[in-house]
Amino acid sequence: MPRLTSLVLLALPVLALAQCDTPSTLPSFTNDNLPDPFLFPDGRRTATVNDWQCRRSQLAALIQGYEAGSIPGKPTTVTGSFTKNGNSGSLTVTASQNGKSVNWANSISYPSGTPPAGGWPLLIALGGGSIPVPAGIATLNYNNDNIAQQSSTSSRGTGLFYNLYGNTATASAMSAWTWGVSRIIDALETTPAASINTERIAVTGCSRNGKGALMIGAFETRIALTIPQESGSGGDACWRLSKFEESSGSKVQTATQIVTENVWFSSGFNSYVNQLSKLPYDHHSLVALVAPRGLVSFENTDFIWLSPMSNWGCVSAGRTVYRALGVPQNHGFAQVGGHNHCAWPSSLTPTLNAFFDKFLFGKNVNTDFFSTNNVFGPAKWDANRWMNWSVPTLSGTASPTGSTTSAPVTTPPPTTTAPGTTTTPTTTTTANSPAQTLYGQCGGIGWTGPTACASPARCAYSNDWYSQCLP
Repeated sequence: MPRLTSLVLLALPVLALAQCDTPSTLPSFTNDNLPDPFLFPDGRRTATVNDWQCRRSQLAALIQGYEAGSIPGKPTTVTGSFTKNGNSGSLTVTASQNGKSVNWANSISYPSGTPPAGGWPLLIALGGGSIPVPAGIATLNYNNDNIAQQSSTSSRGTGLFYNLYGNTATASAMSAWTWGVSRIIDALETTPAASINTERIAVTGCSRNGKGALMIGAFETRIALTIPQESGSGGDACWRLSKFEESSGSKVQTATQIVTENVWFSSGFNSYVNQLSKLPYDHHSLVALVAPRGLVSFENTDFIWLSPMSNWGCVSAGRTVYRALGVPQNHGFAQVGGHNHCAWPSSLTPTLNAFFDKFLFGKNVNTDFFSTNNVFGPAKWDANRWMNWSVPTLSGTASPTGSTTSAPVTTPPPTTTAPGTTTTPTTTTTANSPAQTLYGQCGGIGWTGPTACASPARCAYSNDWYSQCLP
């Protein structure tokens, strides 16, 4: 069946693919600014849609080579079994490789009524998600911690993924989560009883799980819509920009801190956190990997730790790829304050629903939403400084159809401004409550909100500036 809703690029001819070098590192690279996503390592710039497909493969290989670790392809065997009781279903995925097998159950909440032709659209929600879901969409509660734990740096190599591939596999926790979502989609594609339309799948998560949602949407091309919420540094913020924010006086999360907190990135990334100019990409390139498929992310300027200027600058730089492909309306962003971390402000619901309508329901609606409240602190976004490259208009066509057997891009062996719309800056306050909600902030220097978490969540220390209510 043709993929009518997830926009993917026209496939390259076999010869062109064979000639696309995809090194996992570029040892001689150095750039203090955001690297040009359109620039090939040999100095050429992308000029066509086919050029971008090759360049995208290069960026995917580099991101894995420096920070994500290798994401394995489909195992030898992937099967799914399904049961349903009322509006609740359970999909059990079994993956087997080299004589080893792992399996896990995924709960799915279904809408009432008869499934539409082709099955229900599906939202895969890491940790259950924290966004409102419109009627008519099924929701899969993805227990990503089961695939790869993220309790602390001591949890590296723990989880079902590592039971299959070994605890020395280079894949970070987020890369393992990406692998897990790919296997869920594999199983759904061969389990018609689940009544899921695998051409209309979205992924979401908040905070640490928002980082994971962006990584999943970037590498799993069968995701039609990616919705990271308040992902901050390590998500839709750029490493270089967050470091600049810190040097300007803001207490934000940086690469040097994040590798001491958890296992979201590969152990190899530790070698680069103090020399960011050596990275031949930044997270504007991670954003660009989603293009031209749907992407809408949401950030919260009340929480400086999330690196608000870096969020805005990074997505603005990433949006240049959507512009070059002629589909800027497929990339949305909204940055506001006035709410707790991972709480959902109702003012953003129309933007969210527009993206659901377009990419999961196939409606012809306006998705031209890209804005910030400009509440950044001392550091200000200067596109001319950080983006010293031009945006090409790529010849060719971004096709609305593609293969139903798409798979995440894996790292092959190494071979020889969008300024958007702004609104008037506002000052906001965070409401206090007797107990903080799941994924909300519960402590840190200067924090004046609730310090107790609603049961069964616990207040987990991340650093001196930030503690969070976690399951």
